[in-house]
Amino acid sequence: MSLVCRRGFVRLGRRSVRNVARSPFSHAAARRQSESSSPAPSPLVYPQASTTQHTDLTTFLQYAQRSGLDEKSSVYVGTYYEYAVAAALSRYGFALKRIGGASDLGTDLLGEWKPARTRSPAMRVLLQCKAGAQKPKPQWIRELEGAFAGAPAGWRGAGVLGFLVGEQPATKGVRESMSRSRWPLGYLCCSREGVLRQMLWNARAEAEGLEGFGVATRHGDAGGEERLVLVRNGKVLPLLEQSVH
Repeated sequence: MSLVCRRGFVRLGRRSVRNVARSPFSHAAARRQSESSSPAPSPLVYPQASTTQHTDLTTFLQYAQRSGLDEKSSVYVGTYYEYAVAAALSRYGFALKRIGGASDLGTDLLGEWKPARTRSPAMRVLLQCKAGAQKPKPQWIRELEGAFAGAPAGWRGAGVLGFLVGEQPATKGVRESMSRSRWPLGYLCCSREGVLRQMLWNARAEAEGLEGFGVATRHGDAGGEERLVLVRNGKVLPLLEQSVH
């Protein structure tokens, strides 16, 4: 097994993949710890799901077949992708619930993120998912910023990270919008098949709990499949068993 870990942005599909030893938007000032510790968050109360017909990818596929839902419809494509993202991120320590619906105020997935082998409290996260082959747009970052204002009570205030998830890697405009934002934001590139290929975050996110974290590419033996892994203070964190949720 080999590990590639260099400074820079994660890029797709090439041997010369560059990865981050820290967040790509890190700045010395952003690495300062807060002057006072944030109070422990209250127990999380999740909003009621938009439907009781499905709770994960398996039950959604069963529901879609049972109801005759068109696989090309926006409802099918979007819901499928949201569940695929939640399952893929569970290997990196995310515990997510789908709340997407007409009243989601822009948030598709809510939950917590506690990377493997870390003792710090779990970070609260909210995610917006953009299924489809379109390139990410800077306006999506503005929409993600707006999701903070409409977030449920448990996902407001300090210690909350927002992630935009798309099927294509972040564009220069998206990266620049993230770096300028006053909100703790990140971008994840995840395929429809549930393979995470890019993970970026800004300096504000680093200050909210991602200090010392980075991303690397792990190669299996004999040219095995390339996978993205988390790194903390130079040490690779193991991937967890994938959850169906």
